[in-house]
Amino acid sequence: MTDDTVFDAGGAIVIGAGLAGLFTALKLSPRPVTVLSPEPLGSGASSAWAQGGVAAAVGEGDTPEAHARDTQTAGAGIVDEAVAHGVAEEAAARIEDLARLGAPFDRTEGGDYVLSREAAHGRARVVRVAGDRAGREIMAALIEAVARTPSIRVAEGMIAVDLAVEQGAVRGVVCRRAGDRYGAPLIFRSRATVLAAGGLGGLFAVTTNPARVRGQAVGMAARAGALIADPEFVQFHPTAIAGGGDPAPLATEALRGEGAVLVDEAGRRFMSEFHPDAELAPRDIVARAIFRQIQSGKTVFLDTREALGSRLRTDFPTVYAYCRDAGLDPEKEPIPVAPAAHYHMGGVDVDAQGRSSLEGLWVCGEASSTGLHGANRLASNGLLEAVVFAARVAQDVGGGAAEAPSPLDLSRMPYSWTEEERLRKAFAVQELRHIMTDLVGVERDSLRLRDALRRISWLEREAQGVSRSFLNMTSAATLVAAAALRRRESRGGHFRIDHPDPDPALARRSRITLDEALKLRAECEDTAL
Repeated sequence: MTDDTVFDAGGAIVIGAGLAGLFTALKLSPRPVTVLSPEPLGSGASSAWAQGGVAAAVGEGDTPEAHARDTQTAGAGIVDEAVAHGVAEEAAARIEDLARLGAPFDRTEGGDYVLSREAAHGRARVVRVAGDRAGREIMAALIEAVARTPSIRVAEGMIAVDLAVEQGAVRGVVCRRAGDRYGAPLIFRSRATVLAAGGLGGLFAVTTNPARVRGQAVGMAARAGALIADPEFVQFHPTAIAGGGDPAPLATEALRGEGAVLVDEAGRRFMSEFHPDAELAPRDIVARAIFRQIQSGKTVFLDTREALGSRLRTDFPTVYAYCRDAGLDPEKEPIPVAPAAHYHMGGVDVDAQGRSSLEGLWVCGEASSTGLHGANRLASNGLLEAVVFAARVAQDVGGGAAEAPSPLDLSRMPYSWTEEERLRKAFAVQELRHIMTDLVGVERDSLRLRDALRRISWLEREAQGVSRSFLNMTSAATLVAAAALRRRESRGGHFRIDHPDPDPALARRSRITLDEALKLRAECEDTAL
């Protein structure tokens, strides 16, 4: 390995260029920061796909306390109360930050924010952009802001595959160039590394997440020794458009907030049988209700015709376009929907400043687990958490010493990208995704979870010379399945048909290391012999 493959990133490295990553970089300005992005800015980030908006108590009569209460209720008993109140208190300030950076939030003629109500919110408090284009438009504004900020250096086409760790401290990140499987690895050194590279929804065969978002961030951190929190809690969005797309396009929850209803093929509404709030019940309940209808052989539709009619075209142009692309006319027919893996409440365990258990590593965005979401994320709290913790991380990183990073011992990190030549990656990834959907999906049980762990282990063995990227995926999948097997109850996004009720003794967050998950996986293999 030559010196020209090692780069000093200066003050900080941010891995990931979604909302959390770019907002961190902007908040660090004018301190130097290098942002690593696997694709051109804005093209592959989950943030850009967010339709609903950003939750914040900015409407008349609303309060952060009310927002925090709704967050805790949705989180099914394991939300960190202090985190929920702190995030809700900071929400208005972060909305103003985004507005100053150019985010074109919808406003009334009097200049107030236009607010939408989404499931499990006690009132309308979701700040939106062009109806259902919040993620796209906010990201566009941040990208423009980054382009005019000289302290931010963006390295596009960089895929992070390993954290560089020495003596328990993260000292940088190992990358490869996108599309260059056999070139030399690139190492970026820094005193502060911020991991903001997304969640793991793409580990499932039916997902609303971009193709790159397959647990690599969580897996990479876990392999480096980071403590992981709440990995069993995966949120399945109830209403992905069932048109065969991969990823499945999303029919935003705001449609139900506007009065759209769920019906079967006979036009019969069924949600009132599952929850008194019907279509506005928490996401996990709506997802399971739809899942059970589909399992019984029925087709489920989201009917927007009476509630929205032709307004769908103007008020929710993204959903309308998705429908037309799928050959549907939502003004004349209901939209077929199905649950899809959408958001991970778990991730790298962090404190109130976004610090992980590893020195030198901060984590924010969906890759982190802050305690805000508990077992079930409240709608539109995802983008809010991203900006609140990005700001906190930037403040914490910026407060550290500015000394240059010391040299890395490169001999301890041997790499050869020719390993990937021996990996039938397309087959292995698709097999992994089907394992997760079939065995670790909306409803789970002990037999399926144990089978999932055995099959994941088999995949790793079959893919000899496995690439780091794929190993990050299987590590994340192992953590989800192992934690789900350990939690013998149902709570929020985690539903066990063999333990269908919540257990008051388990009303707490879970924490697990990759070593612990691998040990449980090995035990599942032994018991199958």
